[in-house]
Amino acid sequence: MAPFVTVTDFRGAPGLNLSNLSDGAITGSVLGVAGVTAIICIAFLLPYFHRRLVQEDWTIRFYHVFLGPALLFRGPVPPVPENVKVAVVQDFYRGKITKTDLQNQAVVDQGYQDTIHNIEKGGKGPSNEAASSNDSAPTPRDGATSLEHVDKPEPFYRSLRAFWYFLRRTVLRGMFVEVVDHQSRSNGSKLDGLLSKNVAEVHSYADKYDNKTEYLYSMLQIFTATTASFAHGSNDVSNAMGPMTAIYQIWATGTSGSSLPVPVWILAFGGACIVIGLATYGYNVMRNLGNRLTLQSPSRGFSMELGSALTVVLASRLALPISTTQCIVGATMAVGLCNGHYKSINWRMIGWCYMGWLITLPVTAIVSGVLTSIIINAPRWGMIS
Repeated sequence: MAPFVTVTDFRGAPGLNLSNLSDGAITGSVLGVAGVTAIICIAFLLPYFHRRLVQEDWTIRFYHVFLGPALLFRGPVPPVPENVKVAVVQDFYRGKITKTDLQNQAVVDQGYQDTIHNIEKGGKGPSNEAASSNDSAPTPRDGATSLEHVDKPEPFYRSLRAFWYFLRRTVLRGMFVEVVDHQSRSNGSKLDGLLSKNVAEVHSYADKYDNKTEYLYSMLQIFTATTASFAHGSNDVSNAMGPMTAIYQIWATGTSGSSLPVPVWILAFGGACIVIGLATYGYNVMRNLGNRLTLQSPSRGFSMELGSALTVVLASRLALPISTTQCIVGATMAVGLCNGHYKSINWRMIGWCYMGWLITLPVTAIVSGVLTSIIINAPRWGMIS
């Protein structure tokens, strides 16, 4: 059997010869990229943000960023038309309750209990008239649901349109799922309801920051997401492609070794596979490791991604085995604890994550052992036992 091959490397494919760059070339590349990025930000992003956030220009669109310095001479902001509701930036905390909301709900619940107690004593509750009016309201017939009005999907082989809808429902489902909306709902299973039933209370212990500040951090998340992608490529993809490289080497040459050259096409294949997995099934991971762990926002996401990515890149530089999933879960817990209260984290979901990590090793060992035993002991043509 071939030895385990680790190709975790932050310097890219060996064929690019990036390892031969001198310290001066590396330093110059880093400073050069940083300088060009700074110039682009000053020339294009600063005028755009000043016009949109400081002057609150509701007519600004995302493509106006390419106008750059011309935005400084755009003129006064036009008034908002009557009966038209506009927002400079979106509300990043829409649908998230606060501690005040919980307290108000407690007051409402107490008022309801007082009303019930008053009725039991012979008094009249304020909701009697509403209850009587509701009694006269028409109700749907038994068994009637909205599903009766949903047409059965057309078979995928009937037309190209039906085939496209079939792909959207199956293979490409993850690309059309609103992950944020799915984080606040259950899939109907008891386990899913148990893990996410206290999410609203968890979010109430987190502070809500200004939406303009969150909007700026949403732009910074582009850079941290790029760094996280680089970290994934230097760690997860490389670890997955290591065994594949060994298999390909044995198949192509009949030899093996402790250090093998990795063809570029294997790295490209690994990158394509991780993108496909993210687009198809990644929404399930994001749904559980997002708002279900703690309240998420662009500023918090920036801190989580930056901390996780730097940890993974540093570990890759030191050739240490590390899990990006464990890093991002740890970073999410750390940012959640920065809210100042331990209840700002969903410990049920954290416990489920840890249990999954613990059972991974024995399960994979058993499955690998069973498959290896089947392959070794399977009958093969032309061989005599």
